[in-house]
Amino acid sequence: MTSTRERLDAATRELDPPLAAVDLGTLRTNAADLVRRAGGTPVRVASKSVRCRAVLEETLGSGLTAQGGFRGIMSYSLREAIWLVRLGARDVLMGYPTVDRGALAELASDPVLLESITLMVDNPAQLEVLHDAAGSTSVPARVCLDIDASLRVGPLHLGVRRSPLRTPEEAEVVAREAKRRGFVVVGVMFYEAQIAGLPDTSAPVRLVKRASAAELATRRSAVVDAVTAAVGELQIVNSGGTGSLEVSSADSSVTEVTAGSGLYVPTLFDRYNAFTPRPSVYFALSAVRKPTSRIATLFGGGYIASGPAGPTRVPTPVWPAGLKLTRHEGAGEVQTPVTGDPAAAIQIGDRVWFRHAKAGELCERFNELHLVEADGTRTTVPTFRGEGQCFG
Repeated sequence: MTSTRERLDAATRELDPPLAAVDLGTLRTNAADLVRRAGGTPVRVASKSVRCRAVLEETLGSGLTAQGGFRGIMSYSLREAIWLVRLGARDVLMGYPTVDRGALAELASDPVLLESITLMVDNPAQLEVLHDAAGSTSVPARVCLDIDASLRVGPLHLGVRRSPLRTPEEAEVVAREAKRRGFVVVGVMFYEAQIAGLPDTSAPVRLVKRASAAELATRRSAVVDAVTAAVGELQIVNSGGTGSLEVSSADSSVTEVTAGSGLYVPTLFDRYNAFTPRPSVYFALSAVRKPTSRIATLFGGGYIASGPAGPTRVPTPVWPAGLKLTRHEGAGEVQTPVTGDPAAAIQIGDRVWFRHAKAGELCERFNELHLVEADGTRTTVPTFRGEGQCFG
């Protein structure tokens, strides 16, 4: 049985790096694992963590069964959502608010877009932007309320800074205002970043995650009840991420969870207790220099992930095993030196395979993904970038 490295090497042998490849068998295993972990709750695919239509279609094509499965897309840009709907997608939930007036005007003028896309809001001012962009106060756009899911312990804010809406009362006020302005309030969303995006690196971290899950379960139900009383039954109660599917889906008020990074499994997801990481996406660079016998210099590689700057955001060399980045240069814009015992055997023209720190961001560096089947068959597909799309 060939290893993943051998399979990817053989399938892309005639191609020149830099290149990015997907081990399709592992991707499908990861997709099945996300469904299993969601415990029957439908999983919405986060497009920002995929950024390749072929992979989105592969995942969504597995369908929704009585045992759960994938349903719908969570988009990170309204222009992206419109593009996907024009190409046949339906049920696209925006993960973030937008003030893109051009895209909002396009949305407001097209019944198919209005039916297929749900906007994310947390402030009446965002609704006003849509009215201004549409030139009308009568736009029956679907909206979902983003609710702050962070944990508060005294003055401490544990989680990301997203929505100003936190309490049932605050959510109810905005829901009623949206309804009064002619919007269709269809859901609420809670993204518990301090659970979903935080590796299990220590006992204190695990304690915080448990405390946050308990607090949110109570508050989420109260928010859902308050918004339902204000606007009627909700179609969407969205929560979770790759790192918190079990926690979110255990709440009976949650109708769907979101995941995307769990398909690719970048290095930021290596230290979770909830699941076994199975990386499915890699990129390869070529050795172009040998400045010393124990250093090989590769072309490209400075694919730094977003978030707080630091060692967790840089790519990691994985094959040959035992390589590491140099302390003073790291992963560079044009060249990336690697060192360690295996570097002595690397010759000019040899490949080194890496993993990225975050999921879909790698696709912003490549026009193509090479999808490799278990039998070594390769299919090359465009990324969003390869289709000429850049959504910020």
